[in-house]
Amino acid sequence: MRGDAVTGDAVAPTGGARIRTATASDLDAIMAIEHASFGASAWERATMQAEVASEWGRYVLAEDEAGRAVGYAGLRAVGVEGDVQTIAVDAGARGRGIGRALLAELLAEAARRGVRELFLEVRADNPVARALYASVGFREIGVRPRYYQPEDVDAVVMKREEER
Repeated sequence: MRGDAVTGDAVAPTGGARIRTATASDLDAIMAIEHASFGASAWERATMQAEVASEWGRYVLAEDEAGRAVGYAGLRAVGVEGDVQTIAVDAGARGRGIGRALLAELLAEAARRGVRELFLEVRADNPVARALYASVGFREIGVRPRYYQPEDVDAVVMKREEER
C-alpha cells in the first residue's frame, strides 16, 4: 500500500483533503455526492442516515481546505467479517488520491475492529475502482449479475483477507 494511508480523524492525506468521522450533520453533503456519483442507483437518504448512525460501522468524510465535503466512505464490521459499504469522491476532486485515502482509513478501522475478511461489491463497468481495490489486496471472487438497478450493471464481488 502507498504511504498515504491515514489513521484517525483530521489527517491530511493527499490533495489537501482531511478525513474525519462523518456525523448526522454531514448527511446533506454526503447525499449530494451520493446522487452525483451514483445517479439512479443512489441510496435513499434514510438508508444513508441509518448507516452513518450505526454502531456496526464507521463512515468517514473527506473535506477540502475550505471545509467542503469532497468524498465519503463507509465500513460495516461485525466480528471478523466486514464490508466496504461505499466510497464516493466528488467528480471535481477525483485523481488526487482522496479515494485511496478514504479506503486506507476504512482498512485501518477494519484492522482496529479485528476484521480478518473484508468484502465489497464494485460495478463491473468501473475499472478505476476495481484497480484501486486490487492494489490494496482485494481479489475478485464472483459476480452478481444485474446487481445495480435500474442500470442492469453487474457487481464484481471482491475479498481481502488480513495477513496473519
